[in-house]
Amino acid sequence: MQTIGLIGGISWVSTVDYYKLINQGINEKLGGLNYSQCLIYSFNYADIKKNNDINDWETTFKMVLKACNDLKFCGAKAIVLCANTMHFLADRLENEIGLPIIHIATATATEIEKKRLKKVGLLGTKFTMELDFFKSKLADKGIATIIPNDADREFVHNTIFEELGKGLVTAETKKRYLKIIEELVENGAEGIILGCTEIPLVIHQNDVKVPVFDTALLHSKAAIEFQLS
Repeated sequence: MQTIGLIGGISWVSTVDYYKLINQGINEKLGGLNYSQCLIYSFNYADIKKNNDINDWETTFKMVLKACNDLKFCGAKAIVLCANTMHFLADRLENEIGLPIIHIATATATEIEKKRLKKVGLLGTKFTMELDFFKSKLADKGIATIIPNDADREFVHNTIFEELGKGLVTAETKKRYLKIIEELVENGAEGIILGCTEIPLVIHQNDVKVPVFDTALLHSKAAIEFQLS
């Protein structure tokens, strides 16, 4: 089994899910007492959020690069960034550390391609929805992406940091998310990407009439495939 390094704490809520999903997946494949051989570097989320607030990606890059190198020194053969937004730095990190970054958008695009969908709605932080680092991986496979309007993007972004990232889920927030998804479907989305690893706390497949793509789950499966390759 190949050792992987998980970079988490962004947020800790979804990092717990990654650890659970990967260990369960390894055990389903190998049985017995087999579980994931992995390392975890968990950030203080407040430090990352402080950088986000002033759009200081360079400081974040240096922090995450150090984490990657620490995991590499300890034996990791690949890195899993346990957050969609952090993949803004993925290609640059991969070039610097000389280890593969198991990319969350690539894993998601592969699954959407299997279902032969050509247009999907994307939910996530404003960085994930508005920048190209996620959408470009979909475009490479001929998949078009649509995102919510300005007000809805602001709402989704704020709830990720103020509620979901703290493990908080309210009926009011769920109702608004479902309305946003409904509008995306009306605008032609054949599926919905839960492009923040905390969104599955509030939205599930049985809430939505089109396929839902849980990026944390798909990313975890890709990590498992790497470990057992």
